[in-house]
Amino acid sequence: MTYCVAMRINRGLVFMSDTRTSAGVDNFAVSRKMFTWTEPGERKITIMTAGNLATTQSMISLLEERSKSVEDRDPSILREKTMFQVARLVGSTLKEVITSSSPNGQTSEDKFRASVLVGGQIKGGHPTIFLVYPEGNFIEITEDTPYLQIGETKYGKPILVRAYDPNLTFEEALKLLLVSFDSTVKANLGVGLPFDVEVYETDSYSSERQKRIEATDETYQTISEGWGDALREAFTKLPSYSI
Repeated sequence: MTYCVAMRINRGLVFMSDTRTSAGVDNFAVSRKMFTWTEPGERKITIMTAGNLATTQSMISLLEERSKSVEDRDPSILREKTMFQVARLVGSTLKEVITSSSPNGQTSEDKFRASVLVGGQIKGGHPTIFLVYPEGNFIEITEDTPYLQIGETKYGKPILVRAYDPNLTFEEALKLLLVSFDSTVKANLGVGLPFDVEVYETDSYSSERQKRIEATDETYQTISEGWGDALREAFTKLPSYSI
């Protein structure tokens, strides 16, 4: 399984993905699920993937191959004029891969299904994020829904709902996401470290602020242990309920 979150705050965008892939309870591997395209001063695009690994890898390979094409008529993630058009390109590419992989054509229940988060900024537009479905359609974040998740979303969502604030600093946003991911790791064997993280500051058109967080990361360990202690302490302070 997978867990990925893309979030918009007033300062820009924050992305985080796990890296665990599995083919059974005793067969785990690490695979990157976050990919970045950058044209300095002009655009910065990040994609995170969840679902069938062969499908997502094929989609990324197609996007990468076409981005290097010299033919202007070829669809390219580096030549689309807006983030909306980028999301549409990603959706059509994902649908193309799924359809070609399935002998009976693409359906939402197909074993080749996958979902994608695509976010970033193209000069002249604002930073934004889209969730692309296996059918190729997509939704965009709004003021009411400023973050999107894919994969194993239910365990990490409660902390996002309660603690998100658009005025968060990047450091606070990363802390919030780490708590969300830690809660998911504790509850689901299919999600695991290391985590890939990226911070994008509005109008920077740069991908310099990226990091892989390993299980031995001291700050992550402190956050994980501190969150567990804080929950236990808060629980003991709540009134008991009797009937």
